[in-house]
Amino acid sequence: MRYRNLGRTDLEVSPLCLGTMQFGWTADEATSFEVLSAAYEAGVNFIDTADVYSRWVEGNPGGVAETIIGKWAKKANVPRDKIIIATKLRAPMSNDPTDQGLSRTHIMKSVDNSLRRLDMEYIDLYQTHYPDEDTPIEETLRAMDDLIQQGKVRHIGCSNYPAWQLMESLWTSDKHDLVRFESIQPHHNLVHRAEFERELKRVCTQYELGVIPYSPLAAGFLSGKYRKDSSTPDTLRSPGVIRRHFKARNWAFLEKMDEVKGKYPDHSHAQIALAWLLGDPVITSPIIGPKNLSQLADNLGAIELQLSSEDKASLDEASQWEN
Repeated sequence: MRYRNLGRTDLEVSPLCLGTMQFGWTADEATSFEVLSAAYEAGVNFIDTADVYSRWVEGNPGGVAETIIGKWAKKANVPRDKIIIATKLRAPMSNDPTDQGLSRTHIMKSVDNSLRRLDMEYIDLYQTHYPDEDTPIEETLRAMDDLIQQGKVRHIGCSNYPAWQLMESLWTSDKHDLVRFESIQPHHNLVHRAEFERELKRVCTQYELGVIPYSPLAAGFLSGKYRKDSSTPDTLRSPGVIRRHFKARNWAFLEKMDEVKGKYPDHSHAQIALAWLLGDPVITSPIIGPKNLSQLADNLGAIELQLSSEDKASLDEASQWEN
């Protein structure tokens, strides 16, 4: 396993990051423990979660994924310095309208709650899940700066920020000598490229931000299990996949992906999609979200797969977005 620095930080992370949105949702606690242990034994040291995971599920109060990670780390006796823990805040954590956002008050409350659930003394990467239009970015960054001074957080990052808000935050940090975002989580994959590539990619390159894209398999659309003329898999995520990705352009792209996969008979569609991301030097560590050991093993197979320049160019052309 070749580790990579996350942007300018001293965090050396695995080329794939283990996402945990499935924990406590489509993966129960026992299965989550199995996935965490198998990933760790394979060399994956980077784990991403969020305080809200998975509050949208009936009966799930939020904080479940963080709790599972903390319990696993204790049970497996994993040395704290051997794993990189990233979590996020911003989303509503209760029906109280004030229990959300990126205000100083909510940040200070949220970090303590996350640390308690994780049963850890610090968070390696604390991320804003998405922007908060009601809170000045300077307030958010000053609170984050204090968390680093207090030793509760090592580095900060953001997720789902458009280029202009990312630049605003970097400018604010520079102007006021505050800690800055060192990474970003963009929505980025072979059938959803423009959001990141139009402007964000250049900002990340220029300012040396780590890039940890989420949904690298387009919620399973790029795994090969969805087909235009076949019955749709009956899964909890299928309605969202249908709404977002069932388009003529994407079906045409899958045909090209099938052609490329034919040159790599020992590798899956998912591995092709992940290898495409890993072949981009601006990408640090795509976030995978396996819900079982089989999916994890398949995802990990992408690490050693290197697409030829011809095949990467072919995928680039077939998935090219337009201005």
